[in-house]
Amino acid sequence: MRRLLTVLAAGVPLAAAVCLPTAYAEPQTSASAPLGCATTSVKAPAGTRVESVTAVRQEGGTVHGSGILGGTVTGVPAYCEVTVTVTHPGDGDHARIRTWLPVAGWNGRLQALGGAAFSAGDNGTGLATAVKNGYAATTTDAGVGDVLDVGWALNGQGQVNTALLKNLASRSQHEAAVVGKEVVGAVYGRAASYSYFTGCSTGGRQGYMEAQRHPDDYDGILADAPAVNWDRYELATLWPQVVMNNEKTYVSGCELDTFTAAAVKACDTLDGARDGLVNDASRCDFDPRRLIGTKVLCEGKKLTITAADAAVVRKIWDGPRTASGRKLWAGVPVGADLRGLAGTAADADGNLKGVPFQVPAYWTTSWVKKDPSFDVSTLTYSQFTELFRQAVAEYGDIMDTDDPDLSAFRESGGKLLTWQGQADQYIPPQGTVDYHQRVVRETGSAQKVDDFYRLFLAPNTNHCGLNGQDGWTDGLAALTAWVEHGKAPRTLPATLVNAEGKQLERNLCAYPEVSRYRGHGDPSLATSFRCVLPSRH
Repeated sequence: MRRLLTVLAAGVPLAAAVCLPTAYAEPQTSASAPLGCATTSVKAPAGTRVESVTAVRQEGGTVHGSGILGGTVTGVPAYCEVTVTVTHPGDGDHARIRTWLPVAGWNGRLQALGGAAFSAGDNGTGLATAVKNGYAATTTDAGVGDVLDVGWALNGQGQVNTALLKNLASRSQHEAAVVGKEVVGAVYGRAASYSYFTGCSTGGRQGYMEAQRHPDDYDGILADAPAVNWDRYELATLWPQVVMNNEKTYVSGCELDTFTAAAVKACDTLDGARDGLVNDASRCDFDPRRLIGTKVLCEGKKLTITAADAAVVRKIWDGPRTASGRKLWAGVPVGADLRGLAGTAADADGNLKGVPFQVPAYWTTSWVKKDPSFDVSTLTYSQFTELFRQAVAEYGDIMDTDDPDLSAFRESGGKLLTWQGQADQYIPPQGTVDYHQRVVRETGSAQKVDDFYRLFLAPNTNHCGLNGQDGWTDGLAALTAWVEHGKAPRTLPATLVNAEGKQLERNLCAYPEVSRYRGHGDPSLATSFRCVLPSRH
């Protein structure tokens, strides 16, 4: 994610995130390698027609990711690349499903990969990583484009392209599961022993959609930092810009960093140790008004934090509300990088202006307003509320993955594992927590939910931040152990990075438990902490 923020800071538009599952699960007995890489016939999934099937042997080596996200994976073994293009008759779409199959050393498993922002699937780096770790891997582009390609949103008449939106929302992921399994069976001569879905952000949303609408597709789903409640959270993440524009107060990045650092320092000891981590961001009640009058050195200039600055940050942390004060959605969590959604830039006269994050801005202009030229900086508080309600009414049934009824997934034997950073600057973790709580109410008890669905929250971790760039955990290994050996993860071992940039070892606790210092031992070691319920703090 640090790479993503660096590119954003450089002025290059970029999507929310991409997750590369580490996939260090213990291999099964190696299956027979494919004898060749010949084109095979593929049965069309229900509602589709197969347009083409190609098979090409790739020698591996170094794989470069396509599009804005890019990325490079080295040491990739030879693999067979099977590409199946399908269309939904009458819709004029062309969805491409790619499946990569190791020529040798297949571990007997299939891994499907989700997308990021407005892309439905992987750009090649996730596929390469999966193949490198012995998996057959599959992904779909759903007939849409790269992470920030929204040119397909509207048709020639200015109407929403509902066919492609349905592809992105749900149906293409299911079709990728069907085709990926079929290709694996055709190439290797037997079905995969286990099938997994992995994704973060948009990919996380797709994982939840699979569990809710196609519960038999996968044995295990790793859905991290999931964009559940899409139509709510997308508008909610535009809120920081709406606040700055309406309050006519644009807070510099240096000042935003000062607010974040002060909050982290104030709430650091909630877990019993001063370790540079906010263990439970939802319990941090730092008041930004405490910094009024504070001097900040920013690019050689001395700035003074004002009451107006503090008021803006307070509204951003609090989250969007109606004019009457009714809460619409969660805000940016305390401790998260405020620059992500409250970004600014100086104009020709040196005055700061808001720079909205592209994903919510594009969703608002292309889908909600249906006018790509619409200027989101003109939104008043009341207009924002109207758009929020419109988005919920218009796109909830298509895009949302907030159905708490996971009974079919549970009965199928599926396992759902999610981790999310408590300092997620793009998707409020409180939305994921709210969904988990509703699943508990729907299912009847937390114990029943623990049998098939577990959520882990990572302190001081940003959006998709445990993918090896700003921290690390092996969620897929934990998931495979759960699916294949019945070892449900009570904790998730992770490497975190604190406010000073120091790496700390932690065992992430299964929600609702949180980590608590034992009172002795090195705070940088996981063994110095235990998992407790928040009420015991």
